Amino acid sequence: MSPEPQFLALDWPFPAGVHAAFSTRQGGSSQTPWESFNLADHVGDAPDAVAANRRLLRNRLALPNEPLWLQQVHGIDIAHWEAESTPLVPPKADAALACNPGATLAILTADCLPVLAASRDGRVIAALHAGWRGLAAGILEAGMRAMQVAPEEILLYLGPAIGAQRYEVGAEVRAAFLAHSPQAELAFRPHGGRYLADLYLLARQRLAALGVTAIYGGEHCTYTEEKLFFSYRRDGQCGRMASLIWREGQ
Repeated sequence: MSPEPQFLALDWPFPAGVHAAFSTRQGGSSQTPWESFNLADHVGDAPDAVAANRRLLRNRLALPNEPLWLQQVHGIDIAHWEAESTPLVPPKADAALACNPGATLAILTADCLPVLAASRDGRVIAALHAGWRGLAAGILEAGMRAMQVAPEEILLYLGPAIGAQRYEVGAEVRAAFLAHSPQAELAFRPHGGRYLADLYLLARQRLAALGVTAIYGGEHCTYTEEKLFFSYRRDGQCGRMASLIWREGQ
């Protein structure tokens, strides 16, 4: 039998009927370098191991449906959950949105920032993939607009991402954010001719500009917490964690 997977405990006031979970690397069937609860089928892991891990994920969390897995491309396109249909080919998108009972959304990451959102009434849920390219291009703005919910009615959780002490980037990344807002300067610290970037702060700045204030999470670092998380920056070839949000019902 596969080891029991571990999930992060969330301090988030879930709307009634809405649930969320962040997987860790613990548990599952994958071998080194994907050890062991890898949920991505695009990183070179054995397909049988990924399939077993996904079954384990669904069973352990009692998910109402198979998650809508995405082909993430660091853009701002949004996929919409269609009831009782699982696409044969994952849609190319970096966010997913749903208003249906039973909808199950997922984002895969290993340093990029996963963002989960729900309306306070639990009617609308969303999952977003926010690496620096997506953040700079406006994935959060696109996702919040697509929810069609007043900003003060959105509850949002920032999942595990690479921390500000480890995320080294070039001047072009800083320039991309400063072109959007001078306030982004606060999220960059000079570091040996490059910069250390704070993804969490960059996300919070953009969300604050949209009027979203109920923001939770944002305390983990995938790079330094090696026992819990995969990190592409740390390890190169590695697995991916899943960030999930779903609504009860069918």
